[in-house]
Amino acid sequence: MTPAIIEELAQRLDRLLLRYEELRRTQALLQHEVRRLTLERDQLHAQCAAARQRLDALIARLGSAEDAP
Repeated sequence: MTPAIIEELAQRLDRLLLRYEELRRTQALLQHEVRRLTLERDQLHAQCAAARQRLDALIARLGSAEDAP
């Protein structure tokens, strides 16, 4: 191998390593965002379930109030 080829390969390897690190950082950020959004989704599901229970209780009370003399 000539020194020029070795230098070109070294430069390409350096660029690949930089790109690899960049992709690792991006992946870590995306994984963090997925965890945050998953937590937010779970909280919204819980709020929705609680609201549904309150509505069901209110409807049951309204139904029993209509049945009362």
